[in-house]
Amino acid sequence: MSIQPSATPSVLFVCVKNGGKSQMAAALMRHHAGDTVAVHSAGTRPGSSINAQSAEAIAEVGADMSTAVPQPVTPELLRSVDQVILLGGEAVIEPIDGMTAPVTTWLTDEPSQRGIEGMERMRLVRDDIDVRVRALLDDLAPSVR
Repeated sequence: MSIQPSATPSVLFVCVKNGGKSQMAAALMRHHAGDTVAVHSAGTRPGSSINAQSAEAIAEVGADMSTAVPQPVTPELLRSVDQVILLGGEAVIEPIDGMTAPVTTWLTDEPSQRGIEGMERMRLVRDDIDVRVRALLDDLAPSVR
């Protein structure tokens, strides 16, 4: 699926707590895209902090989410982006008036279902999200790759 690019395409990554997967996706997109894509991250029920293992796994590949703070999904944010990506099956976004962005769900790898925990789990989650982020970047801004 090709997304119609705007001058600077924008994407919103959403998970429930906005402390792990959506922040990882946002950090990876910023890392790969620089300022060619406007990147946002939010949660449907934001937590109070960033997952430390998520931040560590992201830092291992040269990206940074260490200063990120969980944020709520707002109607203004939903109306302002070109693409909404839900990470995992728990977060749900209902379209609102004035929202034009398609909503896509990424059912990301969950290594804990296979008994894999800790940093090994987080690296597998990161790598799965990274592959998806790179493919999305190719659709949003193919000229920057």
